Amino acid sequence: MNAFGAASDGRVRCPLDRSTRVFVAGGRGLAGSAVWRQLAREGFTDVVGPGSEELDLRERRAVLDWFAATRPDVVVLAAARVGGIKANATQPAQFLSDNLRIQVNVLDAAMEHGVERLLFLGSSCIYPKFTEQPIREEALLTGRFEPTNDAYAIAKIAGILQVQAVRRQHGLPWISAMPTNLYGPGDNFHPEYSHVLPSLIRRFHEAKESGAPRVVNWGSGTPRREFLHADDLAGACLHLLEHYDADGPVNVGTGTDLTIRELAELVADAVGYRGSVQWDTKQPDGTPRKLLDVSRLTALGWAPRIGLREGIAQTYAWYVENLESGTLRH
Repeated sequence: MNAFGAASDGRVRCPLDRSTRVFVAGGRGLAGSAVWRQLAREGFTDVVGPGSEELDLRERRAVLDWFAATRPDVVVLAAARVGGIKANATQPAQFLSDNLRIQVNVLDAAMEHGVERLLFLGSSCIYPKFTEQPIREEALLTGRFEPTNDAYAIAKIAGILQVQAVRRQHGLPWISAMPTNLYGPGDNFHPEYSHVLPSLIRRFHEAKESGAPRVVNWGSGTPRREFLHADDLAGACLHLLEHYDADGPVNVGTGTDLTIRELAELVADAVGYRGSVQWDTKQPDGTPRKLLDVSRLTALGWAPRIGLREGIAQTYAWYVENLESGTLRH
């Protein structure tokens, strides 16, 4: 056991007081908003998280002052600059700089103000492009990154290492989780810079509405990807905060994958698009396969609840509702 009461495999049983103050950094984004909903469902009564217009997490002095005034007890660091393959490939400097500043500022402020429990959300992009599948947490830093998102990966790895450094130097029970590809209500549906699943939803919906006879997607459609509903990620985050305390990160996913071509078929079916689907093989595919080994998480007693077909249908309904109301984030 360590000072927090963790067994050698990281298992703990430490229910959080539902009146404790929880700061969800990035609470307006896909992951953060889902964490906020999960905490509300679980009876947490003091959840805080100003939007970027109120607190720019890239501004160090502002973050330190906010922590001094607010004094959260628990932090979920879900804030990040994120985007799909095009955004990562064309804006590496912004992805590296913004994410490093967000992470260092929040983690330093949490350290300075004695935050006892913190969960840092990384990404499956941290793992090497070519590595054994499914990917175990031990694969970290064992090979070269996918070049289209190496800057983002380096930033996230820096966050993992800072969490581990705090554990070693100060003995605080901070932890890291590495989610697979996320989707769900609150996603970014930007026509150029969104991730693959929301991009497909938008593309097929616009094709259906315009009567377009075909949809052209990037790449060959053969890479395999794993997808996790953001609400399932949120459930895993709370489960980890209450059941895990160890140095290593924990993969969060479903343990199953499919090809991008198969994903496109699911999305077209959910949208109701009946035209043809073509693939532009001149565009990059990215990593050939990225499936996470989730045995560490399942050993802690957690499993996802939302199937992919159900989740896509739910996300498409949310997209249409928010598109029509003019509140869509893009």
